[in-house]
Amino acid sequence: MNLNLAALDPVAIQLGGLSIRWYGVIIATAVVVALLIALQEATKRNVDKELLVDLLIWAIPIAIISARIYYVLFEWSYYKDHLNEVIKIWQGGIAIHGALIGSVLTAIIFSRIKKVSFWQLADIVAPSLIIAQAIGRWGNFMNQEAHGGPTTRAFLEGLHLPDFIINQMYIDGVYYQPTFLYESIWNVIGFVVLLILRRTRILRGELFLSYVIWYSVGRYFIEGLRTDSLMLTDTLRMAQFISIVLVAVSVALIAYFRVKKNRPYYLEDKYGIAKKK
Repeated sequence: MNLNLAALDPVAIQLGGLSIRWYGVIIATAVVVALLIALQEATKRNVDKELLVDLLIWAIPIAIISARIYYVLFEWSYYKDHLNEVIKIWQGGIAIHGALIGSVLTAIIFSRIKKVSFWQLADIVAPSLIIAQAIGRWGNFMNQEAHGGPTTRAFLEGLHLPDFIINQMYIDGVYYQPTFLYESIWNVIGFVVLLILRRTRILRGELFLSYVIWYSVGRYFIEGLRTDSLMLTDTLRMAQFISIVLVAVSVALIAYFRVKKNRPYYLEDKYGIAKKK
């Protein structure tokens, strides 16, 4: 008996044998929104938008691939017997930390090749990253994944959630915590915080590091509620471990930036990357 009668259809469009899933549509939407915001910020910072587009052309696909590789590696016990599913990213199964690692490495290499500041590029895209993550979590919602432990309908109704969310959290006869929603809300708040921070006297690089800290703190606590965590050991969740490391490294870098002399402030750093002629 199918107990998931109230669940939303994860397939957005069916074209013959081709299924376009909501997960892919939402991720694509997140990428487009992130790009538009980044281009707007680049204009404000007097940074060549073509340079930013060139970076994103490389960073976006590499981030998606690295996010999938990260996930598959930690779920290798399953995928080693289902190799045909490794590339089925449209069914879900990507890790944000994998995407972050891939995109940051791409940006570092790109900035060295182009001889521009990595930190300035990172600051420009920081708000875009966190709002993209906020949107992307709704892809998990459509796939009924990245949820927390069992709960009751009364608990979900007590959160004043609309019925479509409550019903989607009803999986195989059990209601689950909407951790996707907790993280999405946390990231939206973080987006607003970054927009405020960028108007203050912060140093180059601190906006991106503030993003890393904000996201990592929220992810640490929300990860503790989830039931599908990638595990480093039998008792240690990988995302929580990575979050602790990222917070520690980011705080240390901010302290270093504050001690280091002659580092430009973000608001005064409008001409760090010259426009192409």
